[in-house]
Amino acid sequence: MTTTTHTHTAALALGDDALVLSHRLGEWMGHAPVLEEEVALANIALDLLGQARILLSMAGDEDELAYLREERAFRNLQLVEQPNGDFAHTIARQLYFSTYQHLLYARLAAVEGPFTGLAAKAVKEVAYHRDHAEQWTLRLGDGTEESHERMQRACTALWRFTGEMFAPLDGLDLDRSELESVWLESVRSVLGRAGLAVPEGSRTGAWSAGAGREGLHTESFGRMLAEMQHLHRSHPGASW
Repeated sequence: MTTTTHTHTAALALGDDALVLSHRLGEWMGHAPVLEEEVALANIALDLLGQARILLSMAGDEDELAYLREERAFRNLQLVEQPNGDFAHTIARQLYFSTYQHLLYARLAAVEGPFTGLAAKAVKEVAYHRDHAEQWTLRLGDGTEESHERMQRACTALWRFTGEMFAPLDGLDLDRSELESVWLESVRSVLGRAGLAVPEGSRTGAWSAGAGREGLHTESFGRMLAEMQHLHRSHPGASW
């Protein structure tokens, strides 16, 4: 594979991560627990959508890639496609992914390459996403008995999807082991400060037989994709 092909592969995968999580967060509009979170989650979703547009444009036509591909053609992590669940579930997903994305973009911004410019801008946005997730994890984990139990259940349920983030990806020349080690240290620290137990289950079970990066997705993703693509597919070629 050529360097350009490798870059397209990485851009598509990272773009799909941002696009899918942006859509999931958008599903909270009108349903967030407090008004302030309506704004916060909307802003995070918009940041991710902006990243997705740049990344998908590096791989092809952004609209065609977003709205005309079938499920098996998407290369996003299985973690980001998981349903929102309750608020604790969304926060656990955000904690795991935003910590990874912040560490990833910090490394990409520090070296010259096709993702340097995007990463240098995005790392500032994602720093907020990470802080938002960490603060809510502390608040829920060290809150009421019910909030603690919900946050613990969410962290445990999503733990099995986290290993895929550190699988090799063509186009990203990074020390994945180092990235994973720093991620684990950070997440364990946050969970510890929140009074939450670090899940003990496997972090590779969700992708041992295949993964989102290979176009294998969980059941809920097909329903989400149908909703996301409905308008565009219903009016092909329409101009607005």
